Amino acid sequence: MSISDQLTDWLSDELATTVKVENLRRTTVGFSRENWLFDAIWDGTVHRLIARRDPSGSVLSTDRRIECAVLEALRHTDVPAPALRWADPDGNRLGRPALIMDLSPGRCDGFVLNGNAPLTERLTIAHRIYDRLADIHRVDWRAIGLGRHLANPGNQAAAAALDHWEAELDKIKFEPEPELAFVLSWLRDTVPGNEAVTLVHGDFKPGNVLLEDGDVTAVLDWETAHLGDPHEDLGWITNPLRAYEHTIAGAWEPNDLLQRWSEQTGIVVHLERVQWWRVLANVKLMVIVLTGHHSFLQQRSDRVFPNPVPMYALLLDQIGA
Repeated sequence: MSISDQLTDWLSDELATTVKVENLRRTTVGFSRENWLFDAIWDGTVHRLIARRDPSGSVLSTDRRIECAVLEALRHTDVPAPALRWADPDGNRLGRPALIMDLSPGRCDGFVLNGNAPLTERLTIAHRIYDRLADIHRVDWRAIGLGRHLANPGNQAAAAALDHWEAELDKIKFEPEPELAFVLSWLRDTVPGNEAVTLVHGDFKPGNVLLEDGDVTAVLDWETAHLGDPHEDLGWITNPLRAYEHTIAGAWEPNDLLQRWSEQTGIVVHLERVQWWRVLANVKLMVIVLTGHHSFLQQRSDRVFPNPVPMYALLLDQIGA
């Protein structure tokens, strides 16, 4: 059965009426999940929707139930996020776990901050994008019920994250990774505590927001959302490996970003803690690359990931080795 037929059956069952699926197409955006855009017609009305389905060979192991719980909870906040329609966490409808959301308006441009628009316009967009990150960190996650779905690490958020990514590495490494082992040992020896526990996006970047008329209409890809130290997101967005996405040379540097975030949240930025999370961010990227290699060699994916060797040098440099 084609995915169009599967979607038709799924929506017809959910709505208890006849549904017609049109204009189905898979987007090229999104590395960890398949994204299918389509129009669904029922009761004479066209609804623009998007289905997100797990690929056969994923680079991230995440739970659709958690993603759905976060999306549902965010309905009660000021954070713009896609509206969830239906979920199939067990993969009974599309063959693999999936969810269907309303298609939010706007355009995705991962490198919008370094595009051709005037500098003043790009600075305004930068402020609006990262003010949304501040909004995420200001969410009262207890009030919207996320404590029922997400584990609270207390003041051990860094240790919990390190445990998670070390376990993910153990699942997929082909051989001993002495450089990574050295970096992980450094992380373990220097693991920081934390005061605040906030909602953490986990993969915040311009490529995971939609923009329309210079404003953010939706923050996307909540699959790695969890409770933790907001410095985790700060380390991710100021990681030198991804700096081009998040900064504007000479006008919107990492320190500018951190200062504005602190002003918006009222939370003091601890630079040494940000640096620890930058190192873990690159360990996370290494695990994602190695997982991609693993999936390719097992013939579960046809995507070829880059050689990770240059990342070893960056990691060792980050810890002063």
